[in-house]
Amino acid sequence: MGSSWSIAEEEEEERRPLLRPGPRAGAGVAGRSRAPAAERGAAAPVVSAVPAQVLAGPGRVYRRRWLVLLLFSLMAFLQGLVWNTWGPIQNSARRAYGFSSWDIALLVLWGPIGFLPCFAFMWLLDKRGLRVTVLLTSFLMVLGTGLRCIPVSSDLVIKKRLIHGGQLLNGLAGPTVMNAAPFLSTTWFSADERATATAIASMLSYLGGACAFLVGPLIVPAPNETSHLLTSESNSIHIKDRIEMVLYAEFGIVCLTFFAAIAYFPTRPPFPPSVAAASQRLSYRRSFCRLLSNLRFLMIALAYAIPLGVFAGWSGVLDLILTPVHVSQVDAGWIGFWSIVGGCIVGIAIARFADFIRGMLKLILLLLFSGATLSSTWFTLTCLNSITHLPLTTVTLYASCILLGVFLNSSVPIFFELFVETVYPVPEGITCGVVTFLSNMFMGVLLFFLTFYHTELSWFNWCLPGSCLLSLLLILCFRESYDRLYLDVVVSV
Repeated sequence: MGSSWSIAEEEEEERRPLLRPGPRAGAGVAGRSRAPAAERGAAAPVVSAVPAQVLAGPGRVYRRRWLVLLLFSLMAFLQGLVWNTWGPIQNSARRAYGFSSWDIALLVLWGPIGFLPCFAFMWLLDKRGLRVTVLLTSFLMVLGTGLRCIPVSSDLVIKKRLIHGGQLLNGLAGPTVMNAAPFLSTTWFSADERATATAIASMLSYLGGACAFLVGPLIVPAPNETSHLLTSESNSIHIKDRIEMVLYAEFGIVCLTFFAAIAYFPTRPPFPPSVAAASQRLSYRRSFCRLLSNLRFLMIALAYAIPLGVFAGWSGVLDLILTPVHVSQVDAGWIGFWSIVGGCIVGIAIARFADFIRGMLKLILLLLFSGATLSSTWFTLTCLNSITHLPLTTVTLYASCILLGVFLNSSVPIFFELFVETVYPVPEGITCGVVTFLSNMFMGVLLFFLTFYHTELSWFNWCLPGSCLLSLLLILCFRESYDRLYLDVVVSV
């Protein structure tokens, strides 16, 4: 598919704009971008804005699109892994570094705090494209993971500050890995692969957070697992050495990914894969005006941001939540791992199904959030077994948490595709940047309260079914539209 092109030819073509200048009379480019879908009856203005190569066929896709997707997904995976380093091993971190419950909550909180400059990364993605944004993001991850590895273990105060600083720098990488998936899928993939590519790129960040539940507890022993073999002082040193092993390993893999992105991560393909990829979008300022004035978008954005923000914060401190019900650090890690892995697998499968059966995004979300509401209620009532008398067993905790993770995490790529369809021609990076910013703000507020109210956590569990039920009602009232899909189908035909 692009194998006959030399690297020099491809690089030369990638410098050319996707939208070739057309006749001035086609004021149609701006007019089409500003007009709603219902007013776009004639295809002539759209046609004048689209390259002839796209109009002559379904668009050209390149096999290297999978390499681009792999590099981006690996970066997203590592960002999620680094963000969730401390939650699954919070008991060990307390022993090794003297962390308090406030420290553990703050280490997770650096993720949503890193979204404060989210709009700057959205601007950079819109103006400079994928390559510059991805390289900057990967470099921040290198700095963050490297900062945590500076050997000052003799001074725990300085070491804790370096760890917090590293988590903040990694949090600053969050806006790109969470927002750019739909932009990447539109830029590199055809219309019948977009949802799948979005799902892979967005789900890998969650998978990284899930692997932290597995890697941390398996490598780093819990204090109660080593105290019968070692004295208290040697126990702390042993745990600290294992934690530093994890930190060095994460730093090394992040560096390799950064160098791979420098070696090859193009901004865009030589030719656009679809009509939507080649069409002109709204400016940065006009995009925000369009988003903030669109009540349908605000409705569906809240339906995404509230439950996903609550669930992300809840997952980050899952060990802290399950400790009062006598669940070990290892079991909590496995529960968190399978809940997110299940969501990633089902999310990619559902997105692939959505690529074949178009126009069903709202129905899919209704089914997913109905299941999320029921499973989160089951988990919350199970944790209150002294009142509800429901059986509190490992099986019920595993089942309820895994189902909750499957339903919520698998909804992320479906939401992203629905956002882009609803507000097209707003650029994908800006659209998803706004909703992930809102999600992280809800997550940040929740974790902020957790730093003060961490002795009794039943209120945190009740936030889950409440947010899922609210989202279900918002989705039910939402009126869907498919403006981007309309452009691809009508103009291509």
